[in-house]
Amino acid sequence: MKITIIAGARPNFIKIAPIIKAVQKKQSEGKSISFRLVHTGQHYDKNLSDTFFEELNIPHPNANLEVKSGSQAEQTAAIMIAFEKDLVQNPCDLVLVVGDVNSTMACAIVAKKMNTKVVHVEAGIRSGDMTMPEEINRIVTDSITDYFFTTSTSASENLLKYGVESSNVHFVGNVMIDTLYQNLDRISAPSFWNNFNLETGNYIILTLHRPSNVDEEKSLIDLLEGIDKMVENKKVIFPIHPRTKAILGETNLNLKNILFVEPQGYLNFMFLIKNSFAVITDSGGISEETTVLGIPCFTMRTTTERPETIEIGTNTLVGTSIENLKELFGAFLKSGLRKAEIPELWDGKASERIIDILLSK
Repeated sequence: MKITIIAGARPNFIKIAPIIKAVQKKQSEGKSISFRLVHTGQHYDKNLSDTFFEELNIPHPNANLEVKSGSQAEQTAAIMIAFEKDLVQNPCDLVLVVGDVNSTMACAIVAKKMNTKVVHVEAGIRSGDMTMPEEINRIVTDSITDYFFTTSTSASENLLKYGVESSNVHFVGNVMIDTLYQNLDRISAPSFWNNFNLETGNYIILTLHRPSNVDEEKSLIDLLEGIDKMVENKKVIFPIHPRTKAILGETNLNLKNILFVEPQGYLNFMFLIKNSFAVITDSGGISEETTVLGIPCFTMRTTTERPETIEIGTNTLVGTSIENLKELFGAFLKSGLRKAEIPELWDGKASERIIDILLSK
């Protein structure tokens, strides 16, 4: 069995690392399975891309399509053109895509049009928000996928409602959590830890990158200033995404508590999350990691495709207004973290299940 594995952006790298390890384990056991890794180049900043390959021991990609940035259409088209050429030259049995970035949808379309079976890891999740490019990517990818691997029973149910054959839907758990468990003993403090006098529980992590939060400069500044006042004497570590940094430009911000840092590698970032007091974010993936680590998470979005992080995890859906955040954060300060659990099958073995199932097909 020959599998082509696609990676394009930061969340993809975290998800493919344990899948590759699971393939390598089967190879060591004498199973007839091989993989070819294609990096689309969707994220090309070293801190968003190369660092993750190095830290997570992901092998050097067999191909880097180097598509870089552009509009949604430009980037998707560039990936499709480049990947079609690559797949013609390197045919395989399966193309495995993860998550919901442009690379996921683009490579799935190319594979399907070339009569190659598509495997979607993290299939079936839905936010219901069609203004999110990721939601469109999910729906399109799942409409042409052959083998679906889901992180939750609700994701599996979503697929069954769309008419997917139940025999092709496999609830296996969460590969991002595989990576977390595999690297917990390797996480380390970033270089600024001592310079900022950081200690476990005395700081908050902030990440923002979604258009609804960062595209309009004034509302972004209002949000940052509101968070800065809300946290009182807690430091806020803000690894600023290049997109957000560009929107702020040279704006002179009068912030007492928010400390801007460069995007972090996986091992440093997970150390910061694990030792934080709380996390404020608009990322879906981070709410999964905080759920497993038992860290309170406040998600600055009106919808989530990961309802299990709210229903049984540590995540609170806030919306996009600073007023809502202040109210919900204040309630947390008063009452403390509610009882939370780790979702079913988030046990670090999802990748092994995926490869076992594919080998049985």
